[in-house]
Amino acid sequence: MSWSVNIGSIAGTAIRIHVTFLLFLAFFFFVGLASGSVLDAVRTVAFIVLLFACVLAHEFGHIFTARAFGVDTPDVTLLPIGGVARLARIPENPVQEMLIAVAGPLVNVAIAVALMALMSSGVSTALFRAIGDPSVSMTGQLAAANLLLAVFNMIPAFPMDGGRVLRALLSIPLGHLRATEIAATIGQWTALALGFAGLRYGAMLTFVALFVYLAASSEARMVALQAMSRDVPVTAAMVSRFVTLTGSERIDEAVETLLHTSQTEFPVLDGQGLLVGVVGRAEIIKALRHHGPDAPVSEVMAKNIPTIDRSHRLEEAFRLLQENSAPAVGVVDQGGRLLGLVTPATVGEMLMVQQSLPRGSRLGAWNRPAV
Repeated sequence: MSWSVNIGSIAGTAIRIHVTFLLFLAFFFFVGLASGSVLDAVRTVAFIVLLFACVLAHEFGHIFTARAFGVDTPDVTLLPIGGVARLARIPENPVQEMLIAVAGPLVNVAIAVALMALMSSGVSTALFRAIGDPSVSMTGQLAAANLLLAVFNMIPAFPMDGGRVLRALLSIPLGHLRATEIAATIGQWTALALGFAGLRYGAMLTFVALFVYLAASSEARMVALQAMSRDVPVTAAMVSRFVTLTGSERIDEAVETLLHTSQTEFPVLDGQGLLVGVVGRAEIIKALRHHGPDAPVSEVMAKNIPTIDRSHRLEEAFRLLQENSAPAVGVVDQGGRLLGLVTPATVGEMLMVQQSLPRGSRLGAWNRPAV
């Protein structure tokens, strides 16, 4: 995720902090300072740090459960609204997805139970009003916050964990795609409700609503792309008419090339026609500003671009795009020479074509079911 800083790793999963989280801490420090003393400000920041340690534990509940099912977990990013664990793929097996989803909230419940066991005053309904009450110990506030995190995350609206549980249950009779559409729609309506509530109860709730709405839309689109790409040859979706660059060409020559084309990604080939990198329009312009016109393309291109044989399906290329966060996937012949490129933009265009077809019709490799 862009604008995030790697602060280390746990069990092979990188831990990243988004810069907005640091601004979030600074904001609450100054709020605490304005309403009290330096000690109050430090206590507020300490509580938020401990709370996000619990959020991190929540995400690792998802991560370790996902690993048990063979799913890679490259990193987890802490944001002001919570944590986001990036999984290489979401299992389509309903039971696996359900177990991964509930693992996070269960970690919060376990933390809350452990903290309540340490409290001499015991447990009461007043615990749920403890957050923000200076008369309540930090242990009590953290216990209450963990219980609220567990409850909030189990709201049956995508992309919260409860929404993933809902999708897993719906996918048994309806299939993964239709279940995602329903869960995402519920998530979007929930986001609208949170947005209206935010007008009364604060901007933070509105910010959460925006995140929920965008995440629900993004997940629905991703699953639709996966379903669309399943039975399509990769050659049907690749860009086969393109201009190439070489690593030894200068940036000013690359600028001349991009000014005469509408390409967004330029493959970089060696003397044998093998793909050695990809450079985008934005990277070329940025390189012109920071490296100068005489810098070689090889200095600014993205390297280690995944490739796929022309005999494979689009689903495999889409998986490589996701897992590698690559700007493109090269489609090659048996000798490894580049035949075409598959990019996120081209895959999105194919989805638009497929969804624009009348139901029950077909256009080349694309078809839209009647129901």
